[in-house]
Amino acid sequence: MKSLAFAFLLSTAAIAGPSLAMELSRPAMPDTLPAASQFRLAYPQTAKGDISETQFGEAIADPYRWLENDVRVDAKVRDWVTAQNGVTDAYLQTLPGRAAFAGRLKALYDYERFGLPVKAGTRYFYMRNSGLQNQAVLYVRDGLDGTPRLLIDPNPWAKDGATALAEWKPSKDGKYLVYAIQDGGTDWRTLKVLDVATGQPMADEIKWAKFTALAWTKDGKGFFYSRFAEPEAGQQFQSLNLDQTLYFHKLGTPQSADIKVYATPDRPKLSHTGQVTDDGKWLVITSAEGTDARYEITLIDLTRPGVAPRTLIGGLENNWELAGNKGSLFYFLTNRDAPRQRVVTIDVASPSLKLAEIVPETAATLDGAAIIGDKLVLTYLSDAKGVAKLATLDGKPAGDVALPGIGSIGGFGGEPGDPETFFSFTSFNAPTTIYRYDTATGRATVFAQPRTAFNPADYEVSQRFYTSKDGTRVPLFVVHKKGLDLKGGAPTILYGYGGFNISVTPAFSPANLAWMEAGGVYAQASIRGGGEYGKAWHDGGRLAQKQNVFDDFIAAGEYLIAEGVTTRGKLAVRGGSNGGLLVGAVVNQRPDLFAVGLPAVGVMDMLRFNRFTAGRYWVDDYGDPGKETDFKVLRAYSPYHNVHGGTDYPAILVTTADTDDRVVPGHSFKYAAALQAAAIGTKPHLIRIETRAGHGSGKPTDKIIEEYADLWAFTARWTGLDLPAAH
Repeated sequence: MKSLAFAFLLSTAAIAGPSLAMELSRPAMPDTLPAASQFRLAYPQTAKGDISETQFGEAIADPYRWLENDVRVDAKVRDWVTAQNGVTDAYLQTLPGRAAFAGRLKALYDYERFGLPVKAGTRYFYMRNSGLQNQAVLYVRDGLDGTPRLLIDPNPWAKDGATALAEWKPSKDGKYLVYAIQDGGTDWRTLKVLDVATGQPMADEIKWAKFTALAWTKDGKGFFYSRFAEPEAGQQFQSLNLDQTLYFHKLGTPQSADIKVYATPDRPKLSHTGQVTDDGKWLVITSAEGTDARYEITLIDLTRPGVAPRTLIGGLENNWELAGNKGSLFYFLTNRDAPRQRVVTIDVASPSLKLAEIVPETAATLDGAAIIGDKLVLTYLSDAKGVAKLATLDGKPAGDVALPGIGSIGGFGGEPGDPETFFSFTSFNAPTTIYRYDTATGRATVFAQPRTAFNPADYEVSQRFYTSKDGTRVPLFVVHKKGLDLKGGAPTILYGYGGFNISVTPAFSPANLAWMEAGGVYAQASIRGGGEYGKAWHDGGRLAQKQNVFDDFIAAGEYLIAEGVTTRGKLAVRGGSNGGLLVGAVVNQRPDLFAVGLPAVGVMDMLRFNRFTAGRYWVDDYGDPGKETDFKVLRAYSPYHNVHGGTDYPAILVTTADTDDRVVPGHSFKYAAALQAAAIGTKPHLIRIETRAGHGSGKPTDKIIEEYADLWAFTARWTGLDLPAAH
């Protein structure tokens, strides 16, 4: 299990009702565009309140707090959203590259995409998108070479395509499938069950699941899931998430009969997820308080009903990820006494529960481990690039997994006794390909490889290293068309994240490809706060060290300019979620360095982030604004509180979704209002607010294309990228 940073990862969606979606719907791109010189920018008037609160001796003004209110219930906020979208859309319609980008994005997204297969019994389950489907579809094969059969198609679930198939898990024999429905991008899930043979839904239905794993018992008679209590009416998209509880659902029974398996009412901030071991004998419960990879592990013996849960690992001190078990011998990936992680075993039948090291820490960061067949598959990050190795179950090296190039890998799911597994490979110029791998023979074969409307050989990918403010060496990927003339610098988008132990690695994006096809450069910095170099790299960019993240990103921009890749007038910065915070902070600190800022679904009010939905998890990375030491750090870089007039800012296009219930949109609303009220120059400072979209996951393909067309046209205008006018 990865860190509860999943409660923060960038996704896309929102949860407005049908009437609201119609009121705030975005206009289609016109056939003819008004000239930019004829457009006069006038921001909507945003009312200022007189709220000011003294925190640790400092008066903190919050004039736009009313914009935190829920757009579904507050008419004033809804009117403000409508007015802001009206101004933004009117401006975007003046940009000649908008329609050209939209057309090319549509062509680039129109390619067949596959997810990793999951084997259950003799069946193989996998996601597929034929190209421009708004939502990916679930297929099943009876046997590896069986004919694909459509199992679940979520595309008809909503007229706007914004209801998605989220998490799913087949029973061990492949007879049943539990699946989650995500409406409009919300983090809330409704769980249902399907009979795989008939393809028909069963009567089972579960409400208010959130941040949950799905774990079947070996006999397929039921499954474990995590949920919160039903929120109060009108608060489901803003109230704090507390008291997560692990339940067991028996097939054929109502949710009211579900059995409470594990809860900690005396520690309401703990979250709990369950995992059943491959032999079906044990339920492994992972508990966490925040986003940090610091877990407690609790064990329940499923062969002895009524036996009390047993604490295996206590203290919330280290990362513990189950790699598998052989009887009572459990294998865990951990950073205990190993900042770049190692594999250890624990014999749960022994009262002493002593650790035994199996795979020691290395210079590369161990990112994943799993028992497949009779081998351990180990995945590493080496300078932000994927590497995979094999080891015997006693830790001896057993060879490398050959990869097709420099990129990112994922997958390697499976179980002891079966050597078959699947993994994915992707890079900046290589769409995700799925491989079948046999740990016994070491042979990899292609399971699914997409065909695309571009030639990967036309693009150059290089990894460079630059020096940050304090002397730290930071990796940077630079990607562009081969033969691109960089004399005088090219318009460049610099992307970063920098938080929550999340590694930024090479990956294919049709949107980024469209930017590079047009003559732009894409750069990606693996700055501190992520997990590229283990615990020390993460710790070096959080809490009191958070400024290092901003310094690393600023230094990346300065490096690109010094190396002649771009210039100050041609450099754009982009990031989402924690990366949106990153963009807001560096633009405030160095407005002279950038031509464009593109903060998406960002955390912009660092003094109130922990008061909404999943925000309370994030104190692990940010600190607690209720503590004076943390408050002073947060106050110093909070984007909303550090917009200062008297200097010219770059052009800024804030993006969010009106009902994001991960990072509530009030963050972006307040930040945009502060930008528009400040004397920061004449360049546009706009906000684009999507409807029926949330933090990212489940976002329909057509909305993705529309959004990137707007972003790239805006960026092209203010970085000087030459684009053809629409015809």
